[in-house]
Amino acid sequence: MTSWQELRDEAGRCTRCDLYRRATQTVFGEGRTGASIALVGEQPGDQEDKQGHPFVGPAGRILDRALDEAGIDRADVYVTNAVKHFKWTERGKRRIHQRPNGTEIRACGFWLEAELGVVRPRLVVLLGAVAGEAMFGSRYRVGEHKGKAEEASLGSWQGLVVGTIHPSAVLRGPDSEGRDRAMAGLVADLVAAWDVISSAFGDHDVPSTLLGVAVLGYPGQLVEIEAVALASS
Repeated sequence: MTSWQELRDEAGRCTRCDLYRRATQTVFGEGRTGASIALVGEQPGDQEDKQGHPFVGPAGRILDRALDEAGIDRADVYVTNAVKHFKWTERGKRRIHQRPNGTEIRACGFWLEAELGVVRPRLVVLLGAVAGEAMFGSRYRVGEHKGKAEEASLGSWQGLVVGTIHPSAVLRGPDSEGRDRAMAGLVADLVAAWDVISSAFGDHDVPSTLLGVAVLGYPGQLVEIEAVALASS
């Protein structure tokens, strides 16, 4: 059986699509193998491409804040991207990210399948549309899946997924109120994902700082999740 390190080393030599030609390096996932939750984003950004680690740029800081507000230690989850190379266009002296196309997402799906097969999380949080497309195909829409836990499979991996926005969507908010609203939604979805693990699989180590979450209808093809705000006393 291929180990995580062997996969990472092999991915570092990947030429399955042309994105490697302009990228500094492959940015593979990181975190605890065997983690109950894996977070799957879109692709590395400028800082991730330079540093070689996922979610270390502006969107990574938003994700870290969201995890903290949800009471989840980043060390307890596995973090990766659907696409492992940075796709960008030049704008002055800046490298601006471009959305991976379907061919690139499918090409890199080989690595995501293998990665999930080795890490074997119980639940995957899909951060944005590209992650959703990698799991469900091009018809995926964040708004149709946000805040819902669904049964899914990718390669040898089978488990639950919860869709939510990409952390960069918080940064793109039109004003502070919009950014706060987007952040609150991201946090609520992370809370929901953690609580699904507890409710569905009998784990009882959910941090006490989490919001209460009602899970309706598990087991089944679709589990609706409703965040229940706890009033502070």
